[in-house]
Amino acid sequence: MKNLPTDLLRTFVTINQLGGFTQAGERLGRSQPAVSLQMKRLEELLDAKLFNRGQGLQLTEEGQLVLNCAQRMLDLNDSLLSRLGSPRVSGSVRLGIPNDFEVSFLAATLGRFSQAYPNITLDVSSDISVNLLDDYNKGAYDLVMAIEESRQDHSQLTDYITEPLVWVRKSNIMLSPDEPLPLILYPKGCLYRKSIINALNRANLPWRIVYSTSSLLGIHSAIKAGLGISALSKSTAPDGMEASPVFAHCPDLGSVSIGFRYDSNKLSPAGRMLLDYLKNDLNTL
Repeated sequence: MKNLPTDLLRTFVTINQLGGFTQAGERLGRSQPAVSLQMKRLEELLDAKLFNRGQGLQLTEEGQLVLNCAQRMLDLNDSLLSRLGSPRVSGSVRLGIPNDFEVSFLAATLGRFSQAYPNITLDVSSDISVNLLDDYNKGAYDLVMAIEESRQDHSQLTDYITEPLVWVRKSNIMLSPDEPLPLILYPKGCLYRKSIINALNRANLPWRIVYSTSSLLGIHSAIKAGLGISALSKSTAPDGMEASPVFAHCPDLGSVSIGFRYDSNKLSPAGRMLLDYLKNDLNTL
């Protein structure tokens, strides 16, 4: 019976996460030729072609199967090593996370963390970032993941990445340039809402709010129903919808910074472990 080396599987998963052999090599500390040799070796072990070579990095049917299985195998590997090799840290962490990361980030990342560190209790709340940061200042959280405007002079966040904002809409929605844009928005205070309205006002484009909700699922449902359009950071755009920085006569919305707020002098060992876990996954978005 053959055994699949986890280093080959990790390289394969990283290629698909980052979108290229070179990027994966930089993340893993290997050259691009070394990454290519690893993929050749993996294909030989599996006796299967993983990539459609003439179509960039598009996976074959076998490649998609391997990707799904490889991620589960690596999760088990990493969870076991974390539980056996990490200090027996316990405690609780109060975490705040933005609404729109509930689906794309929260479930998978925090699920793996809880499996790796079963003695750490998480108390997680989601809200729009302005409320999260305000509540952090009032002592409600130990650690907050939040979103700010890019290149903010007095940033409250550290360890951040920058992501473009994209217009999100149903694929067959038709917008008339003579009618106000129908907008689906989070409540007042949301950075996305502010960015959308400011960009449309600068472009002298009329708009109207057709639906406003603090629920991520509510935003998704309204878009899928064709009520209007909205904007989210690129990594949180849901599957099955169209998303792009510029759409029809809608202006470019720029980018946002996604990072963390915490007091390094007060963060517990459990909080530091959670922060490291979140930062690692944020960098793979």
